[in-house]
Amino acid sequence: MPVLECAVHWARPDDDPRMRDLLDEGERARYERFMRAEDKARFVTGRWLARTVLAEATGRPPRDLRFTTDCPHCGGSHGKPRLPGSDLDFSLSHSGDRVLLVLVEGAAVGADVEQESDRDINSLARMVLTDAEGEVLRTMDDRKRGFHAYWSRKEALLKATGHGLAASMTAIHVSGPDEPPEVVAWEGEAAVSPVRLADLDAGPGYAAAAAVLTDRPLRVNQVPLRC
Repeated sequence: MPVLECAVHWARPDDDPRMRDLLDEGERARYERFMRAEDKARFVTGRWLARTVLAEATGRPPRDLRFTTDCPHCGGSHGKPRLPGSDLDFSLSHSGDRVLLVLVEGAAVGADVEQESDRDINSLARMVLTDAEGEVLRTMDDRKRGFHAYWSRKEALLKATGHGLAASMTAIHVSGPDEPPEVVAWEGEAAVSPVRLADLDAGPGYAAAAAVLTDRPLRVNQVPLRC
């Protein structure tokens, strides 16, 4: 079975005027609605990263690329960005000083990066983890790392299907943080198969993952941080 190439690109948030210059009218309006400077920087960097990478992949000028954000489940405008008329699918995520883009051709992809924080892991675990996953987490020395690894894998899955956080994370059972990433079981209407999971290297203090709706083996190619 042929390998599916999965391109991973990283950037640091930077609210550069040259990046803003590539935004379309709707994106500029969304940019202006962000109140915090860091949110503006993450948004504009994500769209700049998507345009520059997709322009290289398609041979089209970055300014000519227009994205749709239609939700595949309800038809609303809150879905992940897509490039109409292309077999390329991509997923954007950001956290802290990391902006992530994952790109594949011929399959749906989702990606997530999470900066490890001192959030209440015990409370969040009840909303994110299955009982079996919770047992594994309790045995880990670095529970912060373990929880965020689980979180990033599951959110990447739900971004790949287009459900996002509207679907239950506790319906998904993935392998433990120290094991090769895979879906062990998935219940409910959001469940899909086959799926490939990959952990990504976001650097110390971060967890990141990609999910691709395919049965083909993945080859993950990571491009170093840009900006």
